[in-house]
Amino acid sequence: MVEDTSRAANYVVYIRARPNWWDLNLAELWEYRELLYFFIWRDVKVRYKQTVIGALWAILQPFMTMVVFTLIFGKLARMPSYGLPYPIFYYSALLPWMYFASSLQYATNVIVENQRIITKVYFPRLILPLSAVLSGLVDFGIAFTILILMSLFYGIIPTFSLLLFPVFLFLATLTALGVGLWLCALNAIYRDVRYAVPFLIQFWMFASPVAYPASLIPEHYQWLYGLNPMAGVVEGFRWCLTGYGQPPSPLLAVSTLGVLLVFLLGLFYFRRMEGVIADLV
Repeated sequence: MVEDTSRAANYVVYIRARPNWWDLNLAELWEYRELLYFFIWRDVKVRYKQTVIGALWAILQPFMTMVVFTLIFGKLARMPSYGLPYPIFYYSALLPWMYFASSLQYATNVIVENQRIITKVYFPRLILPLSAVLSGLVDFGIAFTILILMSLFYGIIPTFSLLLFPVFLFLATLTALGVGLWLCALNAIYRDVRYAVPFLIQFWMFASPVAYPASLIPEHYQWLYGLNPMAGVVEGFRWCLTGYGQPPSPLLAVSTLGVLLVFLLGLFYFRRMEGVIADLV
C-alpha cells in the first residue's frame, strides 16, 4: 500500500499544446467521462432549480406549440398531414425540433457561462458543449412520454420503422452538437452571437418540415431542401414514430451528409479556437 501511494504521489500529468489543431485527441474525452457526467447532472439540476412545476416545462412547451400549430396550420390552413391526426403530426415533429432548438441555445452560452472554470482548471473544453447537448435528452425523454400517450389515444400502433428511432435521435444530437460547436466558439469572441440565435432558430424552424410535410416541396427540389440537416431528421422522426408517409430516402441521404459535414467542420473549428478561448472569454 505504501508503495502504491508513493507511486500515486509521484504521478505527474504534463499539459502541452497540441502540435496541430486538427489533432482532435477524442480519446481524452473518455478519460474525463466522469466530469462529463457531472456537468450533465449539474445542467439538469440547475435548469429546474426553484421552479414551480419543474420538469413539466419540458412537456408544456412542445404541447402548447402543438396546440397552436394544430389550430392554425391544421384546422385553418388545412395542411396535409399524411392522414395523421394533426396533434400527432405536429407533436412528432416538434419533439426533435424542440430538442435541437433548446440544445442549440444551451450550447451557445455554455463557454461564456463557465468562463471561471475554463480560466482556472484544465479539462477538454469539448466537454462543455457536449454536456449542454446531452443534458437536453432528459427533457426529450420526458416529452416523449406524451407522444406515447397520444399515440395510444388515437390508436396509432408503432411499426418496424420505430427501430430506426435511435438513428434519427443520433442525427439530431449530432446536428445540435455540430452547430453548437460553431456558435459557442463564436459567442466567446463575439458576444452578440447569442442575440442572433433566437432569430436563427425561428427562421430554421420554418425552413424545416415542422409545420408542413416535406412532400409539399417539389420533387426536383428535394435534394436542395435536404441541404438543411434538420429537414431529413424531422421528417424521419415523424415517419419512424408514426409509420405514416413515405420514408424520406433521398431527402434523408442528403441531410445525413449535411449533418456529418456540419459536425466535422464544427468540431475542427472548435478545436482550432480551443487554445485561445480562455484568453478571449
